[in-house]
Amino acid sequence: MDVDTALRTRGSTRAFLDRPVTRAQVTSILDAARFAPSGTNVQPWQVHVVAGPVRDRIVADVREAATHERDAHQAPFDFYPTTWREPYLGRRRACGWGLYTTLGITKGDHAAGLAQELRNYSFFDAPVGLFAFIDDDLPVGSWVDLGMFVQSVMLAAQAAGLATCPQYSWAAFHRVVRGILGTPDHMTLVCGIALGYPDPAAPVNGFRPGRLDVDGFTTWHGLGAET
Repeated sequence: MDVDTALRTRGSTRAFLDRPVTRAQVTSILDAARFAPSGTNVQPWQVHVVAGPVRDRIVADVREAATHERDAHQAPFDFYPTTWREPYLGRRRACGWGLYTTLGITKGDHAAGLAQELRNYSFFDAPVGLFAFIDDDLPVGSWVDLGMFVQSVMLAAQAAGLATCPQYSWAAFHRVVRGILGTPDHMTLVCGIALGYPDPAAPVNGFRPGRLDVDGFTTWHGLGAET
């Protein structure tokens, strides 16, 4: 698969098949992603791969925390704006309601919404989860580097015939995850990534939010229009 195809076909997969993924497959994906760029080559990313009993314990404990003690958990950093404004508010709403419409969840159906939210904490049934960590004393540039690495992981997985879903939602339960994995306090859990084979029969996997055309986010300086 060429890079252009991987970019255009990658999406946030929210339903996976009950089909195993091997360590060799994950190693191959990470072996490609390690060539992601980073400022002065600091390579700030740390990855924990979970499967089997460890994955299942994390899923069980985080789902329990998300169900019964949600208010006691929060991410150690802001991922979304504290105050939303246009055009970002409109895009967020369009994405959210587009997803819920695809799932058949109607406005005001809080029970169905919560059930779908909790699926985040089972990696949407993917057999493998990846957790991306960064040292908490590194500045914003290293977080940008980490983002490029995560994108590289997802593109490498796409090229290998696997699917992914990047999940900031795990960051709220960083204490639970770090406690099970034994990661030190100075490592910040930035996101999880669900990894597995996509379920082609699941309607949710057909949902794709809209994207701006190039001229919607680009200002040109010096290049003339092509004829």
